Formats: sequence, C-alpha cells, structure tokens
Amino acid sequence: MLPRPFNQAVPALALALVTLCAQAQTPAQIAQALNIPHPAVIAHRGASFDAPESTRASYLTARDLGADYLEMDLQRTRDGVLIALHDENLTRTTDIATRFPDRKDKPVSEFTLAELKSLDAGSWFNTAYPERARPAFKGLQVLTLDEIIDIAEGNPAQHPGLYMETKVPSMFPGIEHDLKLKLQQRGWLGADGQVASGKRVVLQTFEKPSLELLAKEMPTVPKILLLWVGEGGIEPASDVPFAQSGAKDKAAYYAMQQPKSRQAFESWLDFAKANGAIGTGPSAALAQGGDQSYMDLVQPWMNKMTHDKGLLIHVYTVDDPVDFKTVMAAGVDGVFTNRAAQLLTFYGRPPAKTAGQLLDQAGY
Repeated sequence: MLPRPFNQAVPALALALVTLCAQAQTPAQIAQALNIPHPAVIAHRGASFDAPESTRASYLTARDLGADYLEMDLQRTRDGVLIALHDENLTRTTDIATRFPDRKDKPVSEFTLAELKSLDAGSWFNTAYPERARPAFKGLQVLTLDEIIDIAEGNPAQHPGLYMETKVPSMFPGIEHDLKLKLQQRGWLGADGQVASGKRVVLQTFEKPSLELLAKEMPTVPKILLLWVGEGGIEPASDVPFAQSGAKDKAAYYAMQQPKSRQAFESWLDFAKANGAIGTGPSAALAQGGDQSYMDLVQPWMNKMTHDKGLLIHVYTVDDPVDFKTVMAAGVDGVFTNRAAQLLTFYGRPPAKTAGQLLDQAGY
C-alpha cells in the first residue's frame, strides 16, 4: 500500500495530468474537435477579388473553388430580413445615390428588402476594377442570408460552411436571436442549438456585447471574437490621430498601432474565452500595404498567448502569397481572403478550375 500522503496526492496528480493533456492539444487537434478545417480558407465576402463582394457571382465562385467557408456581414432590413452587406450604408457598393438620392446615407435598417433588391450591387465593381470587369456584373443584387444558404447547399461536390458576422449589431437589437431562428429554420442548427451533422457554422463579431448574446443564443456554435486596436477594440499604446501621425497613408498608420501592453491584448483573449469563443480574428499588416492592411496582431508572441489559452486564430484579410507565408509562419490557423483560389493553391489544394472559368461557367 502506498503511504497515505501519496495516496492523497494521486487524484490531484491525475487531474493535473488530464488538464495538462487538454492544454497540450495542438491547434489542429482543437480545430478537428470543432469540425473546423485546419488551416481554414475563409472566402471573405465570397471570391471578392474576382467578383462584386457579397453577391451571387462572388459566393458561387468561392463555393465552386472549394473554399471552406462563405464569409459574410449580416445586417437586417426594415422589414426584418437578414441580408449580407459590409458597410454601414450602401453608397460604396450600390447605385443608391441614383435610386434613392435623398436616402443615400441611410443605414440598411431604413430600407425594405424590396427597395434593396431594386439596387445595382455589381456595376461599382466594373468601375473600380476595369481589368476584372464583366458586363454581367451589372445589376447583381444584394443577397439575403437565405439566398447565400441556397448557394452553400447548391453544389453536391462542395459543402462550404457559413462564417457570419453580426455587423454593427447595436443597430439591430435581437439580430443574434434572429440568426439562430433562421439557421434552425434552414436546418443548419437543430432544435437543441447544435450545428447539424454535415454542416459547418462559425459566428463572428467585433462587439463584446454581441459575443455575449451569441453565446447565450447559440452556446455550442463556434464563435470568433474579432480583434482591432483603437476605439471599440484593444486599448492602443498611442492615441495620436492619423492626421497628426506623420504616416503616409492609412495602412502605414494602422501598422504603427500596437496594444498598450501585453495585458491589454490578453484581456481580450480572456474575454473571448470566458464568453464562449473558440478563437480570435486578428488583423494583419500586409507587405504591400493597401486598404486591407491593418494592425499586426499576429505577432508570434500574440499567437503563442492565444494558443496557450486553447484558442484558434483566423487572421483577416490576406490575399498575397508573401503574406500567406508570413502569417502561417507566425502560427495562424486560418485566413480570411478575397482570393480563395490563391490561398487554396498555397495550401496545396489547387482548384480544378480558375475563378475566371467558374464565372464563365456560371454565365457571368
């Protein structure tokens, strides 16, 4: 028989070993347990390099390329329909200034679905990117969540998941509940709130209160807390505004922004973990800058801290191989990208057809 003190220590030791084993899970093992591909290809607003973001052309292309997730920003119309749109108003990506000039700066919540469906959500892309323009993009419509689900379900050979952000959720009280009801109605969640077999769902938000509500409404669905330095996000080391920073452009300014301290960064990880998130969505500073180059929140120490807490890391928004290599070397577990074909190829999963060929095939 063992000495009494050792006997007393055995349960505590066993518990410590179990805890250590749980903590020692690799990110890939954590992802596998959650049915999340590793590394994940998250098609940011669809294949939005090749087609107008958040439109049918964009999501069809992303699906058929083989992206793991169709990513979208959800807002709610005046008549209560969930739609995909990134911006807080419609001026950048539709012809609202022509269709409803007196209301052009109004938010989505001021418009009915019928009004939004009357807008041209594709022509702006042809103007902004003439080298990728297609006549058939003219007249593309704003999409409902139902329509995106139809796309996700529409190819027997491809089964992308849904990766959904509650966008400016304070403008849409109850959107978290509405989202749960829609996913249950469409069979992506069971009555018990569990993700249905054969489906993949990830919920994401920048807003702490929305994460709390998502955790309340859908406690077992994977959730990501998106990270940002500055107002509404991680406390910054400096509050010098862009105009006084001396930075040559916004990308350079964002690259200068750092968390005030390791503790400031860690507090967001702890909040995420405590409120049901399975990971974080940090920004990246891109080698060539550009309008999607932000704060470098995938520094190795940040990623190690995140992984040590058992959280995954899905970085936004990365399009070029040089940046794929950088963020993967730093230890991320998935990437939001506008160029799903390039990221799939980087991961050794090259699509059978190019984005251009798939657009041709779909009639665009």
